[in-house]
Amino acid sequence: MILRTPLAAGHQLQLLLLPSVLLLLLHLLLCDAKTVNPDDSMQMQHHQMNAEPGLPEPRAYMPDAQHLDFVYHDHEELTRFLRATSARYPNLTALYSIGKSIQGRDLWVMVVSSSPYEHMVGKPDVKYVGNIHGNEPVGREMLLHLIQYFVTSYNSDQYVKWLLDNTRIHILPTMNPDGYAVSKEGTCDGGQGRYNARGFDLNRNFPDYFKQNNKRGQPETDSVKDWISKIQFVLSGSLHGGALVASYPYDNTPNSSPLGAVFQTYSAAPSLTPDDDVFKHLSLVYARNHAKMSRGVACKSATPAFENGITNGAAWYPLTGGMQDYNYVWYGCMEITLEISCCKFPPAYELKKYWEDNQLSLIKFLAEAHRGVQGFVFDPAGMPIERASIKIKGRDVGFQTTKYGEFWRILLPGYYKVEVFAEGFAPREVEFVIVEQHPTLLNVTLQPSKRLEGIGPMGPGGVPVGGGVGPGGLYRPIPAPQHYRPPVPPYAGAASSDSGIFSTISNGLNSLYSNIFG
Repeated sequence: MILRTPLAAGHQLQLLLLPSVLLLLLHLLLCDAKTVNPDDSMQMQHHQMNAEPGLPEPRAYMPDAQHLDFVYHDHEELTRFLRATSARYPNLTALYSIGKSIQGRDLWVMVVSSSPYEHMVGKPDVKYVGNIHGNEPVGREMLLHLIQYFVTSYNSDQYVKWLLDNTRIHILPTMNPDGYAVSKEGTCDGGQGRYNARGFDLNRNFPDYFKQNNKRGQPETDSVKDWISKIQFVLSGSLHGGALVASYPYDNTPNSSPLGAVFQTYSAAPSLTPDDDVFKHLSLVYARNHAKMSRGVACKSATPAFENGITNGAAWYPLTGGMQDYNYVWYGCMEITLEISCCKFPPAYELKKYWEDNQLSLIKFLAEAHRGVQGFVFDPAGMPIERASIKIKGRDVGFQTTKYGEFWRILLPGYYKVEVFAEGFAPREVEFVIVEQHPTLLNVTLQPSKRLEGIGPMGPGGVPVGGGVGPGGLYRPIPAPQHYRPPVPPYAGAASSDSGIFSTISNGLNSLYSNIFG
């Protein structure tokens, strides 16, 4: 049990609990009478998910103080809470570790779902990652409260029940427990605790699409890379502090020269993805459901204000080796960065207000995984095709099917074409329509490649080199790439060097900017 209170005397504790009891009674009286008029553009999309249309908004949540209070939890307390929650709600939660930090702390992930131990075929996996910067722990605590909210509301909140019945939610409360251990509560700026135990910024430690990242890989980032390579995540949010904005890819931008990188860092040049419309929509879903973010008010007079509470990452300030770009380009997972507190490490007494500000946003954002197109890729016998490569035509960042042949893609209403490739099968292009009211179900059947006369030399195992006739005369085309990536601009390579005085200046300015803002 995790309970902290400065009151020792019994009568003081009774006085402390009295307002909570009154609030609980008032909540019970008003709960059934509560009416909701959600914004039409933010309503949930329902399609073959046993959900009633027009579900009410998630209820306001007050934590059970006997299990989780609004205080900061060290790693041992965090571990005890997660283990106790998993034991108390075995039908809704599963706890696993994706690896360990430099100092041996587990990187815990909790799955919250009505099927926590097994993948639900046809249902998407989504994730939240908190505390990638150790001195930005508000997200860490918000994710603990989100877990508590889900498990305590499943049987009483229709919206939560729908979400958990149709989604597997993976929550990594802290990616940098070592950095958190040396951070100081009440420190709004600066870099103490930001980095891991070896002094590496974990949000600069991933492979980068625009620029070669020569920084040595760290156990924490290696664990996350391995994690997302094994699970086909559809949607993701990374929680940060130091600003109040939802930031979307790309975080980096191609530069013509190291000198250009210095000036472009502060020139507010956006670097847009092929899915820019979707990323802006996802960011607006979070910002508009947040109590303050969409107002776009600057945290301080000297810091930038963001229109509607969202920004393109590179337009804010470019960075190399960011996690959200890696998720998107390498695996097709749509991740955005959520800066949820102006102060990096605010006093604990402010946590309750941060929860009230972010609760609805945290839930509504995950529900966006059910927008767009979803379906299966089969062979003619109806068997799923694993690792088929898929991309939406005109959007040159792709994704792959799971071992069950499943795929998902978040898209806004419109007409689209999907291109599907799999080794040993003829590629196929299919048109489909996305509407606002519900996701589109699209199943694609691929036909085996045609039998042709022998062409091309044979390679090891009887597989033709460069495409040709395989065993039995079946033509096997050149294997499709694992992941589609947009074509690299020819000038991107010019900025790949990490050496030189201009690169050093650029990195130094970027580090200073990061320590101030997020």
